[in-house]
Amino acid sequence: MTPKGEGTGTLDERIGGALVGAAVGDALGGPVEGYSPEQIAERHGGRVHGVVGPWNGDAWPTARPIAPYHKGDGHVTDDTLMTHALVRVYARVRDHLDAYAVAEHLVPDLMTTPRWIPELEAEALPLQRLFLAEKWLVARLHYGHVDPREAGNGNIVNCGAAMYMAPVGLVNAGNPAGAYAEALDVAGAHQSSYGREAAGVFAAAVAAACSPGATPGSVIAACLSLAKDGTRAAVEAVCEVASRHTDFESALVPLRRAVAPFDTVGPDYRSPSLGARRPSRLHSIEELPVALGMLLVSGGDFRHAVLGSVNYGRDCDSIATMAGALAGALGAEVPHDWAKTVAESSRLDLDAPARTLAEVTREIFDRDVRRRRAHEAAYAALAGAPCSG
Repeated sequence: MTPKGEGTGTLDERIGGALVGAAVGDALGGPVEGYSPEQIAERHGGRVHGVVGPWNGDAWPTARPIAPYHKGDGHVTDDTLMTHALVRVYARVRDHLDAYAVAEHLVPDLMTTPRWIPELEAEALPLQRLFLAEKWLVARLHYGHVDPREAGNGNIVNCGAAMYMAPVGLVNAGNPAGAYAEALDVAGAHQSSYGREAAGVFAAAVAAACSPGATPGSVIAACLSLAKDGTRAAVEAVCEVASRHTDFESALVPLRRAVAPFDTVGPDYRSPSLGARRPSRLHSIEELPVALGMLLVSGGDFRHAVLGSVNYGRDCDSIATMAGALAGALGAEVPHDWAKTVAESSRLDLDAPARTLAEVTREIFDRDVRRRRAHEAAYAALAGAPCSG
């Protein structure tokens, strides 16, 4: 097993760890999403330690508010569906993406090609599984013909764009600033304000985690060097608290208390406050700071980071998606039994998107090198030949 917090592994291993790790975190968090740590412990007779069944057992097909989705039993949610869709866009474009790529490629992918949807246990258009904040992409870009760079304006401000930005960080492995800038452009088609900012910071975190010798601390430092406004303040506050803990059990309440001033949803996740999810320079989504906090608490250990995120509750599928991606990108081992269960239950090849993205990432890097050399040659010609020493 990779030592905790030690960034090791090849590019292919980092990409595989991040994408498989994100899917596993997503699947583990799905069945307890929306509940509190106390409710989760009561329902499961203690903390969740792996794949569990639906919250309402066999009554899941009709039980509200979850029906008709089969959350649990290793099924991934929309976090993974969107992540894999973005990988497919990279595979088509084979270069860096922007908001126009979302309009030209991601939206048609969501609208036109039926795929296996684990929570529906059926083939369906991915669009039919998405939350309203993600359906916004189709409404604004396909039907509204809005400028893709501005289409995210007016949407509810949530983690919808951040949750699937790991591929942007992986394509920019070792270059957090490049990942941040690219993710901000891509996310402009989907989100605004601190939702868009979180997408940029999460992509930067994944890119930083891929750096040789990276640690949870170096990932946090990269995030703080780039994050702005409430997002930066929230990450700083949560991670300062996280640094005092080495066990997620003791950290659950303190991390929630640390992020609460920046979170607009309020104490009852299923009954958001009247000011919830509106643009603001003072606030932050909850999911990213908590995922970074759990990464720090765990020392980069995959099981610890993901189980801490799952048992935190609230939007824990997205928190665990992010924590799983970051721990995997650092080189932590994703438990084989969890990955196997999730792949089989969700009827997904979790390794194929990673192989595709690794291939595309190499192509993009080679293209970047050629572009950089062309720029260097042009600048040298403009500035004059350097003096010989």
